[in-house]
Amino acid sequence: MIEDLNISKMLRNHPLANAIADSGLYECSKQLEYKSELYETQLIIADRWFPSSQLCSEGGHQQKMTLKKHTFNCQKCDAVKDKDLNVSINLEALARRSSVIGCGESHKPAA
Repeated sequence: MIEDLNISKMLRNHPLANAIADSGLYECSKQLEYKSELYETQLIIADRWFPSSQLCSEGGHQQKMTLKKHTFNCQKCDAVKDKDLNVSINLEALARRSSVIGCGESHKPAA
């Protein structure tokens, strides 16, 4: 599973633009799509509006997160996790509950 990120908008953030441009995110996603088709595996693409960084992976509470924060502190259940770990748990849960969709198709979670 990968996230559909708005890379062109991310490049407008001048402090991060060079790092984002150097990371090759677009090319990486294209390679994953190509390889998943080649090996006949499923690639799930999380919709860019899925709040993976704003959801508590333990209780599901949603709250705003700034880019500067590196730790997710849930205001409801007091869970504390590294932000990237919290995102990965949320994306894994989305992948597990997503329906079977074609390779490279976007999955929009139910509201």
